[in-house]
Amino acid sequence: MAFSPRQPERPTDDGDAAAELDALMRSARSAGGLTPGDEARLLQRAGLGDRASQDRLVAAHLERVVRLAATRGEQGMSVSDLVQEGSIGLLEAVRTYAESGESDFAQFAEARIAAQMDAAIAAEAAAVREGELLVAAATDYERAELVMKRELHRDPTAAELAEKLEWTVDRTLYVASVVADARRRYDEEMLALIDPEAIDLDDDDDEPGDLDG
Repeated sequence: MAFSPRQPERPTDDGDAAAELDALMRSARSAGGLTPGDEARLLQRAGLGDRASQDRLVAAHLERVVRLAATRGEQGMSVSDLVQEGSIGLLEAVRTYAESGESDFAQFAEARIAAQMDAAIAAEAAAVREGELLVAAATDYERAELVMKRELHRDPTAAELAEKLEWTVDRTLYVASVVADARRRYDEEMLALIDPEAIDLDDDDDEPGDLDG
């Protein structure tokens, strides 16, 4: 049984990624822009909680989100996921700009969008790294368990494995539960591949007459 670390998301094909980006950009541009006066009025209303104003401002500045996502598309997350994260940052900028004291909404929004995307990328990278470390720990656990079974001629206890691995007992028990769960899922996957109709429970070769000399 093999453990697989969580892998960062990558577009399966450069053409698909380009098509996705083009579709996102066309969708973003479809909302149209705003005049400075309209934008200022909408920002005031958005700051007071007006949902329609917030939605209109997000739509008007979505192209900025797509552009920033495109520059980060090779950092472990897909462009579409980054657009979702950036949209959260944009909405936060729309809601808080009126009370921020800032004078340039475009700059304010871009900073919020970028911060949201960068935080998401960092979280994804941390999750991948955590997964890789867990895979390594699970592999070490299985090796130690196998060696100790041979040495002791029985299943080792958690305390014995912890001493062997130089881990705490709590860490050993946690990794043991991960390994047990992975084994269970592996067994279920193998069973799912078996076609019950293909299993012959009767041994056709052992006819009653064959048992007589």
